[in-house]
Amino acid sequence: MTGAARTAARGLAARRGAAFRLTVVLLLVALPLFLGPYPISALSRILAFALLAASLDLLTGYTGLASLGHAAYFGVGAYTAALIGIHLTPNAPVQLLAALAAGGIAAGLTGWVAVRTHGTFFLMLTLAVGEIVHQLADSWTSLTGGSNGLVGMPPITVLPGRPLVLAGFVYWYILAIFVLCYAVLRRITASPFGRTMRGVRDNEARMRAVGYDTARVKYVVYCIAGAVAGAAGSLWVAQTRFVSPADLSFEIAALVLLAVVIGGSGSLWGPCLGAALVLLVNDTLSSYVAGRGPLLLGLAFVAAVYLLPRGFAGLRGVRVHVRTRETGP
Repeated sequence: MTGAARTAARGLAARRGAAFRLTVVLLLVALPLFLGPYPISALSRILAFALLAASLDLLTGYTGLASLGHAAYFGVGAYTAALIGIHLTPNAPVQLLAALAAGGIAAGLTGWVAVRTHGTFFLMLTLAVGEIVHQLADSWTSLTGGSNGLVGMPPITVLPGRPLVLAGFVYWYILAIFVLCYAVLRRITASPFGRTMRGVRDNEARMRAVGYDTARVKYVVYCIAGAVAGAAGSLWVAQTRFVSPADLSFEIAALVLLAVVIGGSGSLWGPCLGAALVLLVNDTLSSYVAGRGPLLLGLAFVAAVYLLPRGFAGLRGVRVHVRTRETGP
């Protein structure tokens, strides 16, 4: 295949990808017209959790930093949005921006040390950070409500004096922010900085040898991922209107990492599908099997490891590889 043909093929693939993504977004927009409040509320939670998974994939899949403390920044964003909603304003964009900033600041304060470690040390250090933040939320009763959580958050508003009470309107707001954040993450991964991230993931020593400050690169990615996780936390409380220490526990951190593994790290859309599967199994299917959701998740994880070693995202790679072999060089 000549260079011009390759360029044309890449352009055609890009147009098809853009058309497919637009179709998916339009279908998601139309869902409240056909579904009831309960499934729409479940989809709102899935979108918030999918954004959290995409932010973790920025660390794990693109930079090679597997974290077990990412739920801490999700919880910081959720508590920030809830506190602003209760005490200051129900305006959703204000809550979103505050949660984004809080998640980024929290990641900045804790990530400077974390990114200077590698492998198991990084994993355990992020786990410690997550547990510290979880215990802080559980013990700071005057601010967080302790184990009882924060209740009494009013419905969010986008326009002054117009609370979004119906589940469909809340869903549309969450979908809009999800699409915006996903587009930003996609833009980051496709940029020269995104190529630098993948270089750090694949061979950090070589990147240092050619002059890159890899610790700074990882720190910037860590802060971005923390900020997006905080934004996901604000979307979560926009739907639930409640937050507790359970929302930033080790269980949430493990579930979101499981979503990245099942979906396929390094793809962004794969972890979003993984997040949908994890929440559906953990929250919906477990009620039909006497609360054995963790068992089903464990079986799903084992099946993914053996049948889909690269997750859902690997299916696309296999299809492209087969098509390439059929068409020739």
